[in-house]
Amino acid sequence: MGNVVQQSAGTTNRAGGKPPVPANAPDIQQYLTFQLAGEMYAVGILNVKEIIEYGQLTEIPMMPAFIRGVINLRGSVVPVIDLAARFGGSQSEQSRRTCIVIIELVTDDERHDIGIVVDAVSEVLEVSDVDIEPPPAFGAKIRADFIAGMGKIGGKFVIILDIRKVLSVDEIANLAAIKAEDA
Repeated sequence: MGNVVQQSAGTTNRAGGKPPVPANAPDIQQYLTFQLAGEMYAVGILNVKEIIEYGQLTEIPMMPAFIRGVINLRGSVVPVIDLAARFGGSQSEQSRRTCIVIIELVTDDERHDIGIVVDAVSEVLEVSDVDIEPPPAFGAKIRADFIAGMGKIGGKFVIILDIRKVLSVDEIANLAAIKAEDA
């Protein structure tokens, strides 16, 4: 009689590979967390290209207050958005921990790098999808459509931003055009 090898479902082991994840396992995503006007926010780490020191900003006349200017990032012109002002507050105050997070957005098969000014970068956290609540219908300090969800981390909530809405290239261009017309 020949040898019979039995494997139970879900225990396939490939050479050097990890065992498969059970179908009902929660999906875990990584988020970069940062402080802004006393609140903790997060963006998906896959959108974050790099984090740089605040400085060497060139202001552009007749732009909305939330567009701080542009920076030269290795020969590319990158617009810089002040998230505090974008959310309807006053412009961020610079401190020694203020930095610019370079976010990469893909829209219509085009890549756009956009910098966002944050008060301080905190850490990269892993958040399970079961720990993410839907955005609140009211009570948030920012537009509801800017919020992808509320992550529960260590007993506290972190606002997970829908970075495509916050940094909508079309909306920002329209707002800049309106500002230019008013001038």
